[in-house]
Amino acid sequence: KSANPQWREQFDFHYFSDRKDMLDIEVWRKDNKKHEELLGTCHVDITALPTKQTNCLELPLEKHPGSLLMLIAVAPCTGVSISDLCVCPLGDPSERQQISQRYCIKNSFRDIKDVGFLQVKVLKAVDLMAADFSGKSDPFCVLELGNDMLQTHTVYKNLNPEWNKVFTFPIKDIHDVLEVTVFDEDGDKPPDFLGKVAIPLLSV
Repeated sequence: KSANPQWREQFDFHYFSDRKDMLDIEVWRKDNKKHEELLGTCHVDITALPTKQTNCLELPLEKHPGSLLMLIAVAPCTGVSISDLCVCPLGDPSERQQISQRYCIKNSFRDIKDVGFLQVKVLKAVDLMAADFSGKSDPFCVLELGNDMLQTHTVYKNLNPEWNKVFTFPIKDIHDVLEVTVFDEDGDKPPDFLGKVAIPLLSV
């Protein structure tokens, strides 16, 4: 019930500088649970923004009245990575010792925002549901922690895919929940849901 909403939400995206990506933003209005209406769109060319600073942008909605006020910062990505099993972080004993020292009890209050980091090895899935007419699926796995999201590659025509990837996330809140979702890639259509598991960090 507002023409001037304030959301004050922060989202983190992993942007790689060798790609020329646009940030696409859509504003929607909900009448009820079933009816939604698009109120406008806008686009931001990430490559045109100055790095290592917060950019305050007022973005007019295309073909619709109104505008969005956003703060966008492009900064080097720290703590987030995707790697193969053979070269994963913490695989080197000396690196593991450095991490243990960094997060030992006596250093707990050195940087309050640096809670720690989570390393997840996504090995494989077994006996997935068949989403295609061929009796197979094209599964990929999405990992979400807070507003961080990473995903594996797609393994085509397989109900027992092996990804063998290692994902590393910085932890911002120890009460966050790691959500791991498996989807079936479906070409230009939205992916089909194949299953999900939620793991509270405090249970690890």
